[in-house]
Amino acid sequence: MLAALLIAALLIIPAQANAADGLISQGRTATASSSESAAFPASNAVDGNFGTRWSSAFSDPQWLQVDLGASATITSVLIDWESAYARSFSLKTSANGSSWTTVYNTTAGAGGRQTLTVSGTGRYVRLETTVRATQWGVSLNEFQVFGSGGSTTTPTIPPGAVRVAEFLADCPASHRLPDDPIIFPNLPGASHMHSFFGSETTKASTTVNDLLNANSNCNPSIDKSAYWIPTFYNNNVPVEPTTGVFYYLGEGVSDALIAQTQPFPLGLRIVAGNAKATGPADNTIARWSCLGAGQVNPSADFVTCPAGSMLESYLDFPHCWDGKNLDSTDHKSHMAYPVGNACPASHPVVVPKLRQVMRYPVNGNPAGFRLASGAGYTMHGDFFNAWPVDEMARRVNDCIRIIVKCGADGRP
Repeated sequence: MLAALLIAALLIIPAQANAADGLISQGRTATASSSESAAFPASNAVDGNFGTRWSSAFSDPQWLQVDLGASATITSVLIDWESAYARSFSLKTSANGSSWTTVYNTTAGAGGRQTLTVSGTGRYVRLETTVRATQWGVSLNEFQVFGSGGSTTTPTIPPGAVRVAEFLADCPASHRLPDDPIIFPNLPGASHMHSFFGSETTKASTTVNDLLNANSNCNPSIDKSAYWIPTFYNNNVPVEPTTGVFYYLGEGVSDALIAQTQPFPLGLRIVAGNAKATGPADNTIARWSCLGAGQVNPSADFVTCPAGSMLESYLDFPHCWDGKNLDSTDHKSHMAYPVGNACPASHPVVVPKLRQVMRYPVNGNPAGFRLASGAGYTMHGDFFNAWPVDEMARRVNDCIRIIVKCGADGRP
């Protein structure tokens, strides 16, 4: 009996780090490149239970990362491998989840339980494996980060809070240019006409640093991001929306995955819709409707709105990220839409769903309506993220993850 108790104790007590260090990863949000099945999610690696585990798909490379909630000083990492371990792996830290610094690397991993002394700072800590030691994937019973800092508090749900995972930015149109810094970077005039929102200086050559250093007309003004859409015309006269409202939502995935939502990394670029659509079936994402006239069914193309209402467009952006790329060659493949209330294994990181809502002060016969890109079904949107990292992280933590409706200030 005594021997059995000693064995059980060894299974639940982790190796000790420096006494001055704290365990700062337990219960934090973890994501991974893949999971063998729903029974072995990334969250198992940071739940404090050495009887559960994360297990990857049976391929190389793989990664698992934990969000510490805020910047931290990292002094050691405990990795408790299941029998499926990695021979070659590295540990990396990052301030924003996209730019990484290697703090440990080996090509001679032996598995078992390892406590690795490291020296680094960052909000995110990632284990990257490149060579498996077995025919299986890689699997961890626990991944524990020790150090100081980070955020160990979970926000409480205020009394009377509306249980909708949401915060928003309200941004009027700023300017128009035939530019597109995502599709045609550094090529002024190469695009059809776009209406820009948020950053007041967006143009073909705009970079993330330009956005961070420019003024924004959004509420909140701390949102330095750039948003743009094809300009709308009524009888060839440009008409701007009364405002552009950009909702950041936690939906489309299970509540458990909403709780693991990661902030957009600084500089992420996302495109939604199909500017080259040749018919309504080519754009199943963008929709047109009438504000205050629910009797008019939404459509992929323009609709006839009754007097007193306004033409409304809404568009949902993909919110499953591949966890690596801020953009891609086709400007879409680094992002994906959820399937079955979960993100696909190829795009395992849940980020907020961006919903773009435009309300145009027009109604009646849509025969004179068009977009710079063509018919209504060519509606599309572009997003270039320049939220300050800490502000985006606070809103995701305080509004999205706990499913609370917040205003433009990011508070309930």
